[in-house]
Amino acid sequence: MAIAMAAMLVFTASPAAGQEGGLFDKEAGAEAQGSGPTNALDKADLEFFLRHLYVMSPDIDVEILGSKPSSIDGLLEVRMKASKGGRSQERIYYVSKDGKSIIEGHSYEIAENPFKESIDKIENLGRPAFGKEGASVVVAVFSDFQCPYCAKEATVLRTQLAESYSDTVRVYFHDYPLTMHPWALPAAVAGQCIQQLDPQAFWKYHDWIFENQKSITPQNLNDKVAEFASANGLDSMKLSPCIAEQKTKPLIEKSIEMGRELAVTSTPTLFVNGRKLTGNVAWEQLKGIIDYEIEYQKTAKNASDDCGCEIEFDIPGQK
Repeated sequence: MAIAMAAMLVFTASPAAGQEGGLFDKEAGAEAQGSGPTNALDKADLEFFLRHLYVMSPDIDVEILGSKPSSIDGLLEVRMKASKGGRSQERIYYVSKDGKSIIEGHSYEIAENPFKESIDKIENLGRPAFGKEGASVVVAVFSDFQCPYCAKEATVLRTQLAESYSDTVRVYFHDYPLTMHPWALPAAVAGQCIQQLDPQAFWKYHDWIFENQKSITPQNLNDKVAEFASANGLDSMKLSPCIAEQKTKPLIEKSIEMGRELAVTSTPTLFVNGRKLTGNVAWEQLKGIIDYEIEYQKTAKNASDDCGCEIEFDIPGQK
């Protein structure tokens, strides 16, 4: 399994945050010396070892990104980045300070939510949303309007989830248009223009564009959106310039960057209280995870919707 995964570049992506701090000094590696690797703190040795471990072919570029102290005493956190054909992903390793041992996996703090790293990276405030504000379960969806699998998952979220968990789950939509889809980005720009004009109309647009996905092309997208806007009473004098000037494109780019930080490599990708789910998630599976999270959060209370709805007032005479 590991061999196949490595060949297909399935290492989890996230940004490099390491600092070398004197480690990984450039030295002749094992391959250049004609001997086996001996020091995991030497970049060339570590690359040589990992290439052999996963049988990575020469056309896969490997980069050791550096190290930083880990949450585990005596171990350093090291990230390896593998790239091929425009795709890049990463994997985390823990290396002993003497460079002799390597541990692959994740470390967890028992008192923290195991998905805290993802929860902290997801910024939902201001994104299109439906469901109860302040809910104990949050579903963040990274989606592409031209993606057929996203259309199927959208139906599940907008019908079964919305009907079953209207008072207990909050769903946020994040744009993640893939470069392989020619009209996905302009559709996302239009969607965010509609969101700024009328947040409720965004969800009508969301449902409409997925329902009409097969009839939309790069050439007719603008006309289709104009027809939708007219049918739903949106102010074309405000909407048209926003779309034409791509005023919301920076919001899309920010959403894409967030997705990359979270190792999103395909759509749809869902995060349920930080738990990553990729591809079309069957309703029964999604329901089971949500039910578990609802019960878990009754005790743990370490994940919930930060709706920004709590307001503190300055009361005269009180500090």
